Amino acid sequence: MRNFIWKYETPEGFDDLVMCGDGEALTGLWFEGSRDDVHEARGCERREMPAFRDTCHWLDENFAGHDPGFTPNYRIEGATPFRRAVIDEMLRIPYGATVSYGDIAKAIERKRGGRVSAQAVGGAVGWNPICIVIPCHRVIGADGSLTGYGGGLENKVSLLAREGIDMAFS
Repeated sequence: MRNFIWKYETPEGFDDLVMCGDGEALTGLWFEGSRDDVHEARGCERREMPAFRDTCHWLDENFAGHDPGFTPNYRIEGATPFRRAVIDEMLRIPYGATVSYGDIAKAIERKRGGRVSAQAVGGAVGWNPICIVIPCHRVIGADGSLTGYGGGLENKVSLLAREGIDMAFS
């Protein structure tokens, strides 16, 4: 259950971020005004907590163009085993790199066996409740295209540019 909320003011060129937590861990991080922010943050109490301070420090480093070198304390609620496998693969994407949905599908196939579709991976990537920290913005189409981003394509392009990846969209 997400009980607490905090706002992070991003540098110019990005929408601000909203984070939710349960008193011990970060449980949500979304761009302000996204569908997740509007739906998930409703009814939360504004209160500072250690996980929010750590997340703000992580975001400060990230927006300064650096790999923060640590991961803030977070908790994922309601993830299926498949979604957890996709999150694990996203966490393996290095700062300043991208992978395709198909690459993630193949990695999961190698570990778990069976067939995994890139479309199923796309659904799990889109479900990610903790953007940026769990780097869903680093997942792109097989042809190198930007195929969507819950936080808005402008934010995705800007996040990738901060990491040294030049992407354009039309």
